[in-house]
Amino acid sequence: MNNSEEKQLLFAFETMINTADEALAEKLIAPNAIFYAPTQSEPLVGPKGYLTIVHMMRSAFSDVTWHLEDCVTELGKIAVCWTCTGTHDGDFMGQAATGKKFKVRCMNFYQIKNSQFVSDTGCPDIFGILMQIGLMPV
Repeated sequence: MNNSEEKQLLFAFETMINTADEALAEKLIAPNAIFYAPTQSEPLVGPKGYLTIVHMMRSAFSDVTWHLEDCVTELGKIAVCWTCTGTHDGDFMGQAATGKKFKVRCMNFYQIKNSQFVSDTGCPDIFGILMQIGLMPV
């Protein structure tokens, strides 16, 4: 894939995470893809594994949105800066809803093979979320 094709794949991925579209996840994510997330002790696998994180965020922040801010692509690898926003209106990490809003940056490092995502190391600003929704002192 060239850089333009990788960016188009990334735009489709942005749509998938913002809609939790299972059919799109199946198309974009390899069945054996590995995802590393700080909220999970073990890596998640495949489209269903990735959607586990999306659904966890949606259950705590029903209006959660990821917006692509910047990306760098190089030979099957993409580094991405997202802005993530939402309102804490459900349980998050065992804490009841506070109704407070958050806005943080997230960095992700993806690998692409055969026009599918095969790995993701996610680095969201969990501390920023916890501080902004009032679950961690500033």
